[in-house]
Amino acid sequence: MPQKRFLLQESEIPTRWYNVQAEMPNKPLPPLHPGTHQPLKAEDLYPIFAEECSRQELNQTDAWIDIPEEVLDKYKSYRATPLVRAYDLEKALDTPAHIYFKNESTNPLGSHKVNSALAQAYYCKREGVKNVTTETGAGQWGAALAYAARTFGLEAAVYQVKISMQQKPYRSMMMRTFGATVEGSPSMSTRAGKDLITQNPAYSGSLGSAISEAIELATTTPDCKYTLGSVLSHVTLHQTIIGLEAEKQMQQAGEYPDTVIACFGGGSNFGGVAFPFMRHNFNDGRTTEFIAAEPESCPKLTRGEFRYDFGDESGYTPLLPMYTLGHNFHPANIHAGGLRYHGAGTIVSQLIKDRLMTAVDIPQTEAFRAALLFARTEGIIPAPESSHAIAATVREALKAKEAGQQKVILFNLSGHGLIDMTAYDAYLSGDLQDYKVSDTEIARNLQDVPQV
Repeated sequence: MPQKRFLLQESEIPTRWYNVQAEMPNKPLPPLHPGTHQPLKAEDLYPIFAEECSRQELNQTDAWIDIPEEVLDKYKSYRATPLVRAYDLEKALDTPAHIYFKNESTNPLGSHKVNSALAQAYYCKREGVKNVTTETGAGQWGAALAYAARTFGLEAAVYQVKISMQQKPYRSMMMRTFGATVEGSPSMSTRAGKDLITQNPAYSGSLGSAISEAIELATTTPDCKYTLGSVLSHVTLHQTIIGLEAEKQMQQAGEYPDTVIACFGGGSNFGGVAFPFMRHNFNDGRTTEFIAAEPESCPKLTRGEFRYDFGDESGYTPLLPMYTLGHNFHPANIHAGGLRYHGAGTIVSQLIKDRLMTAVDIPQTEAFRAALLFARTEGIIPAPESSHAIAATVREALKAKEAGQQKVILFNLSGHGLIDMTAYDAYLSGDLQDYKVSDTEIARNLQDVPQV
């Protein structure tokens, strides 16, 4: 049976983002000032973020926030992205489940990250900012931010996790092609980086270390703001255009998801696809299940603790109420660089705490096994991050087969893997291995979490 791609007309593209904080049964606890431990106000974030992003971060009142016309115009160059019924994957699994995927890999940057990059760059430009800086793991966010900065006439500096820079050199080349400067993190260009290298000269980096360096640069450079690719609430807000489109497209398909799945690093693509559907659980009596798929080697949702912790390794960020493995956690060098983060965003952490969603951890080799199945049935090579969502989808589809249950599964294909072929080569050569963090290591890192 041929695949059907459910597309929206330009006039049907959403014009507002959905702010799930306004409708959650229990709203997230407030971020705290790292010095005073008092709840943050929006103006406390102004030295780091664009002012509008700071206000969006703490907005727990307005369920709908207008997308600026300038951002919407940029969205229309690549949106709506397709919703696809994965008939061949269903056939290969011999499952009665109907599997749909939202294909965020079709834009020129190859991942969902550009949805927030354009918004953050626009707000910085409107505020008179001239320079933006950020961190990136596998490089999808760094490439998206480099492009968005160039689009709005800003200069960009990116700190890429050192091990990911070595694994995926083409992504740093993409960033430089768009005009950004790129440093491997930890680097010798910041105090935070120098301290980390002094402590461990062989340290291959983490998203936490790269965040520390980017924030230090932003706060010590005139006319410079920090931009973030995941974790924080305003980033997830911008990504909800994914789920809002998918909702309309599922209506075209005449179905509604029983289960929504996405990979999980900090929460941007998960929240982007899940939160618009979640509001119907809150308000309309729907019972959709939501599953976040994280790596077994970085299991903050499944094995972390709900604590106030720093979002970065050096303690520059506010204290966030999150499920965390400890801000000093050093994840294994898996190829899903975008998922190697110690904590979860505050919204998802509260939802997990309230049992309104669940999480699973996926071994690296299982993710790549699912990725090959998807590539060979659907003709798309997925990013290693997205492959975790595919693996979780395969699990759910096989459960439906065992139960003889015809259910509808929607997952977010957050990006393609065409710049990740060294990872596929390693898997096909038998050189990839699984990493499972010990309880002892988790307990040791949690000892360094502030007592709040």
